[in-house]
Amino acid sequence: MPRLIHQTPKYRKHASGQAFVEFHGKRIYLGPHGSKTSKNEYDRLVAEWLANGRQQRKEEPAELTIGELLLAYLNYAKDYYGEGRTEYNNVRVALRPLRKLYEELPVSDFGPKQFKTVRQAMIANGWCRNVVNARAQRVVRALKWGVGESMVSPLIPQTLAMIPGLRRRKSKVRESKPVRPVSPEVVAATLPHLSPIVRAMVQIQQLTGARPGEVCGFRPCDIDRSNDVWEARLEEHKTDYLGKDRTIYIGPKAQAILLPYLLRPANSYC
Repeated sequence: MPRLIHQTPKYRKHASGQAFVEFHGKRIYLGPHGSKTSKNEYDRLVAEWLANGRQQRKEEPAELTIGELLLAYLNYAKDYYGEGRTEYNNVRVALRPLRKLYEELPVSDFGPKQFKTVRQAMIANGWCRNVVNARAQRVVRALKWGVGESMVSPLIPQTLAMIPGLRRRKSKVRESKPVRPVSPEVVAATLPHLSPIVRAMVQIQQLTGARPGEVCGFRPCDIDRSNDVWEARLEEHKTDYLGKDRTIYIGPKAQAILLPYLLRPANSYC
């Protein structure tokens, strides 16, 4: 016969603010600590446990936790965005406060209160308002992905989407400083200190208005040299997921800089 445990399991509080009870080492979350709902659930579980001779009737499937959801979502994001790509890194950073605070919390118990707690942790990290808003939305995006995978109730992201973002001058979160263009004098003074390849990339950016990642993506096969002004049509770019095309026009000065780097296989990066 299994050994009977005579001491009644206690109603306890988790660091996340959730109440829980443990039967034979199995933790069951009950809802917000101190709430009537959590106490009623505790009373029900204890009553069933006592009626069954201080044993649980059967092993119930454990609820999906925040940590398990995030692990699945990050595996998806690694394939979707590409490991090492900017957006994948942004997702990882955005989800760290959520994992730190609520890794063991059942996803079904994550609501507006917990979401605002995560957002406050982002503010405490020193992130500016725009960054906090963007990363909070990535948290919601992870939950929305879980809905599509039948892991999360659609009510959770729908509810969180109704929480307004931090407004300019309506919150005490610091604002980001505007990003100004680097003056041509600073660029000219910097060029002599760069390696030849990086120097060429900076000059091409300056002459064409291309983004850094776009210059990194130049391949001979992407560049149409049939006209006086060359056209670089990129296969991958920032707004590709929106179905938009991206063409970069390359004039004579940029052509002279780029030409030596085109002497390679058509599909190789310049």
